[in-house]
Amino acid sequence: MNPVIDLRSDTVSKPTDAMRKAMAEADVGDDWYGDDPTVNRLQDLAAELTGKPAAAYLPTGTLCNQIAMHAFARAGHLVVCESTAHTGRTEAASSATLSGITFSYVAAESRGLLTAQQIATALEPDPYDVHVVDLVTIENTHQVGGGAVMPVDDVRAIAKICHERDVPLYLDGARIFNACAITGASVADYAADADAMMFCLSKGLGAPIGSILVGDTEFIREVRRLKILFGGAWRQAGIMAAAGLVALADSPGRLHVDHANARLLAEGVAEILPGSVDPGSVETNIVFVRVPDLEAWKAALAAAGVLVTSVAGRIRMLTHHDIDGADIDAALAAWRTVAADLA
Repeated sequence: MNPVIDLRSDTVSKPTDAMRKAMAEADVGDDWYGDDPTVNRLQDLAAELTGKPAAAYLPTGTLCNQIAMHAFARAGHLVVCESTAHTGRTEAASSATLSGITFSYVAAESRGLLTAQQIATALEPDPYDVHVVDLVTIENTHQVGGGAVMPVDDVRAIAKICHERDVPLYLDGARIFNACAITGASVADYAADADAMMFCLSKGLGAPIGSILVGDTEFIREVRRLKILFGGAWRQAGIMAAAGLVALADSPGRLHVDHANARLLAEGVAEILPGSVDPGSVETNIVFVRVPDLEAWKAALAAAGVLVTSVAGRIRMLTHHDIDGADIDAALAAWRTVAADLA
């Protein structure tokens, strides 16, 4: 059991022994020149897994999103996204600064999951030709929606609307492997109808750093140019890419464990604080809890050895490969103690 149970994010997990060994033994080159063999192997594998012609390995998911939006959207034009999406909220200032774009926000009816009809409405042309939409983005799983999963058929329906309107579709799939663990679909099934997609190696998959952006050959050629332009070029990045290769081999098959632990955590908190969380809505590895005083609860939980964050006015907790059943039990014991103290 960890002395401190860190549920702030799935990005806080430590590299596995297999990852550390692969990193130590990685064959490297200089990725700025495109000759790091381990990076190239990771990119080739990512393209194969997603069914896309090409892939680029980048330091962060945010950089993937920013480069993709810069490539697809012109300055002064709009990107459609869900009203709580990472691209349009957490990254709004970055998008304005780097690309001069803004967002057309669409509020989902349930848990951040947009519908094809909502996208069709958002893409209705402006009669005055002032507001022009260049791109639609969707997020799967949807983080603020509590790790909500969008089924493949819904992605296809949205893509059909986008393609009918000649607007590209970008999939922010930071936790797409978590979605696949729930639906049984492959990553390629999700990527098939999107013009481009990203996924994180450093979230549920547990690698220490890095994300992948995939798309057609010309798009990735532009991505690699923008990677340098935005200051994201790597040198001996194969050291990190080696951990990404291990993550893709080892981690997707164990994500159901994280999902089960998240459900146990939600069920336990629901018993301690009835009405604070709906365990039935916990599909993947994200748990949101409503409490009356966020900062007081965060501080008290931290003092009890459980680290959490607050997002969208709620406490957020994420399970990951460093969290086991004993940690869930200990976290719930801390919740009971804090609930008694703050009551």
